[in-house]
Parts: sequence; structure tokens; C-alpha cells
Amino acid sequence: MATQQQPVCQIFSFRDCKNSPDPILDPLVTSCGTATPIVIDNGSFQTRADWATVDLDAPRLLFRSVAARSRGAARNETQIGNDIPNLEPLRWLLKSQFDRNVVVNFEIQELIFDYVFTHLGITSEGRVEHPIVLTEAPCNPLHCRQMMSELLFECYGVPHVSYGVDALYSFHHTNNQKNLRPPQTGIILSSGYHCSHILPVLNGRLDAVNSKRVNVAGGQAAAYLQRLLQLKYPGHLAAITLGRMEELLHEHSYTAVDYQEELEKWRSPEFYEREVHRMQLPFSGKLPGGCVSVEERQERRAQQLRRLQESNARRRGEKLHQDQERLDRLMGVQELLEDGFLDQFHKSLVELNMDSAEELQSYISKLQLAVEQGRQKLLHSDGVEGKTEVSELEQQMEEGDGIVMMYPDFSEDTLTEKPNLNVVQPAFNMAEYHQLFVGTERLRCPEILFQPSLTGEDQMGMMETLQYVLARYTPEQQEALVSNMFLTGGNMQYPGMKERVERELLAIRPFQSHFKVNLATQPTLGAWLGARDWALEHPPGCGGRGVAGWISRQDYEEKGGEYLSEHCASNVFFPIKINKTLPARQAEPSVTLPTEASGPVRMVTSSPTSSSLTSDVPMVSS
Repeated sequence: MATQQQPVCQIFSFRDCKNSPDPILDPLVTSCGTATPIVIDNGSFQTRADWATVDLDAPRLLFRSVAARSRGAARNETQIGNDIPNLEPLRWLLKSQFDRNVVVNFEIQELIFDYVFTHLGITSEGRVEHPIVLTEAPCNPLHCRQMMSELLFECYGVPHVSYGVDALYSFHHTNNQKNLRPPQTGIILSSGYHCSHILPVLNGRLDAVNSKRVNVAGGQAAAYLQRLLQLKYPGHLAAITLGRMEELLHEHSYTAVDYQEELEKWRSPEFYEREVHRMQLPFSGKLPGGCVSVEERQERRAQQLRRLQESNARRRGEKLHQDQERLDRLMGVQELLEDGFLDQFHKSLVELNMDSAEELQSYISKLQLAVEQGRQKLLHSDGVEGKTEVSELEQQMEEGDGIVMMYPDFSEDTLTEKPNLNVVQPAFNMAEYHQLFVGTERLRCPEILFQPSLTGEDQMGMMETLQYVLARYTPEQQEALVSNMFLTGGNMQYPGMKERVERELLAIRPFQSHFKVNLATQPTLGAWLGARDWALEHPPGCGGRGVAGWISRQDYEEKGGEYLSEHCASNVFFPIKINKTLPARQAEPSVTLPTEASGPVRMVTSSPTSSSLTSDVPMVSS
């Protein structure tokens, strides 16, 4: 009969990768002499930057979008990205330029730009003579774009800037790889570190009016996983760091196609033992008192005995000093009786809580005997008596009765029975104690994308938001949108994410309707690759304006920092009409105009309605 195979335990170790400083790259110039564009994917989790060249499959400059500077430190002492070897000790010092997915801290953003331009090898003094392609948030606020343009044009003196949405860049890059002819129609589900987006695309352009944001993404999932494991393992709070939780999410989590059904599977012990991931925490394998040599054990025993001797000698000396002081006081009271001071003697007896001189004499005799014995013990502590004491201490410690020597007043009757040495005690497994059993947490944390209520968020999940967005279109437009549903972003890389979206979409859509879900070929790098492709296909002009998608210095000065030149992957530029009301003028007095001939006189009066003028002021909104 075949024996039943035991499930194999899956034990993993945290990599705890240390960052290494980025090298300084060489600047590039095209053969025609024009400056090569710089493509920067300004992500809230990671910044990716490099030159816009065809021979690159991935950007060479990737680092976390954080800066660390101690209070009072100089600006040049700030550590950026990969200059920080380990983020965990400096977690309380880390600052980002983002508030959710919108850039608000432009001091940190300037430090990020300095880091990028320095490591790309730009050595021009005071200027960056290269066009910049920069990603921004969907429906980026006007003030944020204005501050970004002001930083790039005024501080760095760049010749051209182009803004685009990272999810749209990834969308067009994947469609170009599949040889789909533009303009494309589809709907994008993008999930990053701080938030997720539902972005409908009609005829190759973003429909900003119907775009929606969900404030749940990878950062909330990592914090939720950290909270779950810290509640589960309160003894390892310091070891359950946010960086390790991000590693757990990226490498060990998955999305359940049917969440409730998957949780039921985890109730089975066999399924649990087979699927649970045991994460091994670092620990010291040397146990106290175990796996040590005989010499070390004897040395430790001798140290313990010496400490016990010193403690007992100190305790005897203190007790002898107290007894001697009390004896001197009682002898002083007895002298009052001998000298005939009876009133003072009786008052002292009351203070000592004694009734007669005989009781006083008895107590003096006992104290004299105790003081004499204490002196004898102190005098012979280094002699034969001390050696006998050491042997007694050693014997007591071997028998487990060292507490009697530590506390002489402790009653031996209260000691418990000695353990049976013949019973084999189970060995303590230090390695297993330092293991994190990650079971249902592997699917509970990615589930917050679909059920934000798990973390206490009072908002809709991604699929509910998608259903709300689709309901705002006609049935024909809905068919066109769901026929090209696109998943992108670092938080969409969980195994089973595509299948889960298909299952949810099947429940949303009408019976026998068709849809197609596509996952980006490179969810994290697709935005940079798409921006690189766009920069190569649409190079900026030589000065002036007229190139779609690029904002020149002249455009910035004439139209303001919030101006946006639209292209296929950008936000939408909305000129807003504002009714500007001029202050009403006072009615002018009537004027009589005489004519050449004596005829009727005409009266000219200013019309009060002419004081309200309407002017169209072009504004920018995205």
C-alpha cells in the first residue's frame, strides 16, 4: 500500500536588498546635432529616467522617489533614491514630492531632477539643453502643472517640455506592439502605489470628464499586510518592516478569482500546509546554554558562583550594619535606666513598642549574638568556610535549588517538585520561532482593490467604479470600450488579476456580450517605453512653436505655466469661458446738440445696459 506523502513546506527568506549608488551615464547627442530628449517617468513609487534612444529596452536609472535629510543638514547632504542603502532605519526621515499621485512638494521634486540630470551626465552650466518628456497624473491640477513648468523653464532652462499620462503611454505602447492602427478606443485600469484610475479612451484621446480615481493601491495593500502580520506575530514587530511587506506583495501574493471560494479552500489543513509560505526571519542560531563547549559552561558556572558570593557577602554586610545600629540604639536606652532617667527611659520604651526592661534586655542579648555571628561569617568568608560555600552553591545549582542561596529567607517547603530527568523534553526550534506563516494574507491584501472596505475605506472598488463609468456611455460606446480593456501599473502584476477582472466583467456586462481584457507586456516599464517611443516619433522643432505635444519657452511665456499642448497620450486642454463684469458707470447728464437749422433737438443719453461687457478669457483645465 502506498504511503501518504507529507506536504512539502515552502520556506522562503527575505532578500532585504541593499541599494547601490547609480553610476553617472554619458550624455548623448544625435548625428544631426540636435539634443537627445530625456524621458522621465515621474512615478510616486519609483522614478525611471534615461535618454530617448532606440537601443534601450529599459531605463538605466531607476530609484525610489524619496529623499532623506536630517534636521539641520545642508541641502547637498540630502540622500536621494539609491543613495540610501537601506530605507528602514531612515523611514521616519523619508519625504516624497507626492501627495497621493499629485506633485505638491517641489523642493523635493527639484532634488529629484538634480539627481536625474547629474546621473545622466549633463554637465552644462546652469542649463539643461535637452527636451524633457515628463509623465503627470491624470487630470493633473493646473497649479501643479504651472509649478512644474516654472521649475523646468526657469530653474533648468529647458528648451521644450512635453507632459503625458503614464497609463496612456503604456496603452499606446502595447497597442503599437500588437500593430493596432490608431486611433484606438478602450478603457484603462491603472493601479500604482498611491491610487488607481479608470481612464476611458475614445478615438485615441482621454475622456477626462468620465475618468475616475480610487484611493486604494499598492501602498495601502502593503500597510494592510504589515498590520495583519504584526497583530499575528506581536513578538516580531520590529522585523515586520514595510520594505519586507512590499517584497511579500510583489513576490508571494496573488489575486483570487473567487474570493469567498478561495477562503474556503484555506480551511483545509492539507491545502494550508501545501500553500502557506513560511518566511524565514534572520536570527542568531546560538541558544543560551546550548551548543557550547564544556570549558565555556564551566566558565559561566564559575562566573555565576562568584556573583552569588559577592551578592551574599554584600547582603550579610548590610544586615550586620543594620543590626549594629539597632543594638547601639538599644544600649543607649538601657544606659538611660542605669543613669536614673526614668521618664526618658519609659518614653523610649513606648517608641520601641516594648513593655518592660526585661524585654529590652532579651532583645539586646539576641542582637549581640546575631552581630557576633555576622562578624564571624565575614571574617571567615575567604577561608575554609568560603570553599564549603562554593561547593554547596555548585551542588545547589546542579540540583536546581540556587534560589535558596539567592534568597536565604525563601522557604524550602515552597519549592516545587524536581522535574523527572528521565522524561525527554521537546527541543526548542529557534528557526521555526522566527518564521512568519503567510497564509490567507497572500490573497486578502490584493483583494482591497475590489473591496476597499476590508481596510475601512468607505468607497467603491475598482470594478464598481468601472461599472459606474460604463453606465455613462451609450451601449455602442460600451461595447467599443470593453472590447479593449487594458490593465497596467505595478499593482496589476498579481497572478490571477486578469482572470479576476474577466470574471467581474462577465457579471457586469449583459448576457452574451463580448469583451477582451489585455495585460500590459511590461506593466511597470510600459509608461517609460511609451514615452520614449512618442519622443522618437515626434521630435521637437528647432526653436519657436508649432510642434504638437511640445511646449516651448515661447509658449510658456505667452500662455502661462498651466498651458498644455495636447497629443495622443496627454491630458485634455480645456479653455474655460469666464464672464468678466466691468463696474457700472454713472449715468451721464443729458446733452443738447444744436443743429445748423432751427429744427427738432435730439437728446443723447448713455444707455445703462452698455456698462456690462462680456469678454472671453482663455483658461486652462485638465
